[in-house]
Amino acid sequence: MPDREPGGREPDRETEAERRRRRAQFLHERAEAIELRDRVKPRRARAARMRQQMRMRTFRW
Repeated sequence: MPDREPGGREPDRETEAERRRRRAQFLHERAEAIELRDRVKPRRARAARMRQQMRMRTFRW
């Protein structure tokens, strides 16, 4: 296959470290967004916490 590098990897493929860095950045931004939403809409956040608690109470191992 002519489109591959001699090392066996595709040239435009991202490395595992880059993928992990992008994923960490995404998760960090997502957590910030959730925190902001919880501050802006406290009633919605409280209802979500209650639903999560009910889910955990009824969950069977």
